[in-house]
Amino acid sequence: MSTVAIPTVTLKAGREKSLKRRHPWVFSGAIGAVGQAPDSGATVELRSADGARLALAAWSPSSQIRARVWSFDAQAKIDAAFLRQRLASAIALREALPVARHTNALRLVHAESDGLPGLIVDRYADVLVAQFLSAGAEFWREEILDALMELTGCEAIFERSDAEVRTLEGLHPRAGFVRGEHAAGRVAIHEHGLQFRVDVAAGQKTGFFLDQRENRQRVRSLAAGRNVLDGFCYTGGFALAALAGRANSVVAVDSSAPALEIARENLSANPFDASRLRFEVADVFAYLRSLRDRAAQFDMIVLDPPKFAPTAAQAENAARAYKDINLLALKLLAPGGLLATFSCSGGVPLEFFQKIVAGAALDAGVDARVIEHFAAGPDHPVALNFPEGEYLKGLLIVRAW
Repeated sequence: MSTVAIPTVTLKAGREKSLKRRHPWVFSGAIGAVGQAPDSGATVELRSADGARLALAAWSPSSQIRARVWSFDAQAKIDAAFLRQRLASAIALREALPVARHTNALRLVHAESDGLPGLIVDRYADVLVAQFLSAGAEFWREEILDALMELTGCEAIFERSDAEVRTLEGLHPRAGFVRGEHAAGRVAIHEHGLQFRVDVAAGQKTGFFLDQRENRQRVRSLAAGRNVLDGFCYTGGFALAALAGRANSVVAVDSSAPALEIARENLSANPFDASRLRFEVADVFAYLRSLRDRAAQFDMIVLDPPKFAPTAAQAENAARAYKDINLLALKLLAPGGLLATFSCSGGVPLEFFQKIVAGAALDAGVDARVIEHFAAGPDHPVALNFPEGEYLKGLLIVRAW
């Protein structure tokens, strides 16, 4: 990239405290002065009001998160070699995880938690799916793509830079194969002996919910002999895990007909008795109400809804939706039954989520207890200095007899 001097960004007095704690974000309100009008995504040097050098960061003039830190070593050089080393470290961490022996689908890069702000990279067999969600990641896009091909040996990279968050960075959406060639259609992956088909082009997120892998295994271990309801089932991950765990029956519900078509492909790809799994295309809220009205009961219910609250500002509205579905689920849960309920909303912290579910149990007239907590798998690490990276949370609840 350019060899010109790195622009300097000076913070307002007292606003360097979070950087000294190594939090990687600087918000627009903390900016005091900006020199040399840096381009979007360009590297800037962050300094305190007294001139102390604090970090090197990517500049984002359109975002409320005005700078995202690449390195807290102000002497570092942010270039292709720096990014390649960060990518290599992230990939090596995943290769060393025990779960890597049980699947060929892993998150390789988890943005800020891997020191690569705004970059998500998931591996599905021999295809990578990359999301460039920040101005800094976008600025170094070509160098990152080249390094990923070299480091992983994958056949192709599909870009899914189509998340709404890009608009906050002043970036346009983009999607399509950007390296290598790969046949259109589904990418076949395996996970703990189960076979899945992933639609990397049109599926939610990057095509599959890799963050729920260990939680699917836990549901599998608890499903034996139970009648299971899988709400917001998407492509059937939890439903197939329950079947693999010898559930008596599974009802899997989602509003997306295309997602359920893939779910049916996933069922066919595994040696299960298909008569034990029924798919329903329906609005989950309405379907739960219809089950309540019929006095239906289940021994296990899984609720894995989409993101109701991307930010804290939307948390109160989301709380009503979370309370509604959990209240209905608790009414459907047989005594001694298990509810695995999740939130992937970054704006809803665990304590608030548990409070919502507690309110739902109270209104449902159900005595229930939390017996476990769920989180994302180990390939979605959370940097100690970046708690925002811990977005997925869940509760395993048992209804009292």
